[in-house]
Amino acid sequence: MHITTEPAALPAGLTVLERGWLSSNNILIQGEAGTALIDSGYCTHAPQTLALVQSALQGRGLDLLLNTHLHSDHCGGNAALQAAYPKLRTLIPPGQAAFVRDWNPYALSYTPTGQDCPRFTFDAVLQPGTELRLGDVLWQIHAAPGHDTHSVILFEPHSRCLISADALWQRGFGVVFPELDGAAAFDEVAATLDVIAALNPSSVVPGHGAPFTDVAQALGVARQRLASFVTSPHKHIQYAAKVMLKFRLLEAQRITRADLLAWAHGTPYLTHLFAQQFGDAPFAQGLDALVSELVRSGAATTQGTDIFNA
Repeated sequence: MHITTEPAALPAGLTVLERGWLSSNNILIQGEAGTALIDSGYCTHAPQTLALVQSALQGRGLDLLLNTHLHSDHCGGNAALQAAYPKLRTLIPPGQAAFVRDWNPYALSYTPTGQDCPRFTFDAVLQPGTELRLGDVLWQIHAAPGHDTHSVILFEPHSRCLISADALWQRGFGVVFPELDGAAAFDEVAATLDVIAALNPSSVVPGHGAPFTDVAQALGVARQRLASFVTSPHKHIQYAAKVMLKFRLLEAQRITRADLLAWAHGTPYLTHLFAQQFGDAPFAQGLDALVSELVRSGAATTQGTDIFNA
């Protein structure tokens, strides 16, 4: 975990708690007008998230909690923060508000992806096309479909700082989950990259990874990756399957092949992806192929029947 506090490229009062890949970054904004946290990480890290936020606030309360989108690695700490700060107001994108209100973990993707997210509540929605005061300045809310149909990004025009969630990373973007559900969403990814380019940010705080300033290069990398997925959709399917397996390894750190196979069998997204990627080949054979690729890339190691996160 790395903490970035108010470098020249970022607005005053903004602190980035860089968390890695199991949990999203937490972006804390403080000002005389109040305090706000953007995204809360995965549930297994919730105690650490709470401790980090409390340390950074130095005795201040937390007024607002915002989620750029509702994937488990961005809102898994919501419930813990709401319990710790009873007056906390939580704002989420509007598209899945009904599923949060009635708590539908399948529709919210937690069951299909084999991930957990403790139930939380919300007070209002982040409406694209509006502005919201965070700390002492106004931030624009922009729709950012692609990785997630309902995701939003936040832009502060004075500093030209963009909080991009998983719409843009320094070297790509997040899995385009609507594509896995059969919806054509690569065009939405391209349109969101166009929105970001038009905003012309001078700095970007991504959902994962360190803040960066070479936005043109990042957009170029993202467009190249998107083009490769459009040309060869199987590359995206393979990428998505590996990401889901890596997420499970990050959570477990060590798991037997049998337990990983059982988890994969019980995870609807993975069974669907395996059918697309490997056809009629045995499920275990497909799993072994993906684990081998993770090992070759340095993302995992094996010892006997055990698989380790690396």
